[in-house]
Amino acid sequence: MVKLLGISGSLRAGSYNSMLVREAARVFAPDEFTFADLHLPLYDGDLEARGMPDAVLTLCDRIREADAIVISTPEYNKNPSGVLKNALDWVSRVRPVALAGKPVAVLSAAAGLAGGQRATAALWLMLIPFKVRLVAEAEVAVGNAARQFDADGRLTGERLAAALERQMSALRAASG
Repeated sequence: MVKLLGISGSLRAGSYNSMLVREAARVFAPDEFTFADLHLPLYDGDLEARGMPDAVLTLCDRIREADAIVISTPEYNKNPSGVLKNALDWVSRVRPVALAGKPVAVLSAAAGLAGGQRATAALWLMLIPFKVRLVAEAEVAVGNAARQFDADGRLTGERLAAALERQMSALRAASG
């Protein structure tokens, strides 16, 4: 039984990154799919000292339970979102580190033509301390995202759909 965890760096209703995570899950076809909740408090050492927030512990539990993880990030000022950075900051504070050794595929969707490529590169750097097994079979950077999904949230472009297929196939192989 293969469990996939999806993480979107956007909290926005109708987020293209959330659509991309769900499309990746459809292509991956896991036995079980969980969508992570990143509605977390801002990281604060004083808050941590009073006790780890339940939402953070739940996120870490979901990460530990997953056989593979797909993360999609928007690009805000050439970087991943603060929501995603905040979640990674919290996850890094819980021992043992839940992400260590996990196979992870990184995707992006953005309004610009480059599709969040700079944010993806920055996210790869942010994941290095976690010692994840980064799956980089194909780059999936959905540019002009508003025009790349149909009404059901499926990618419409053949090139992007094929890249997502290759990326999810590699992630599935890494999760075995």
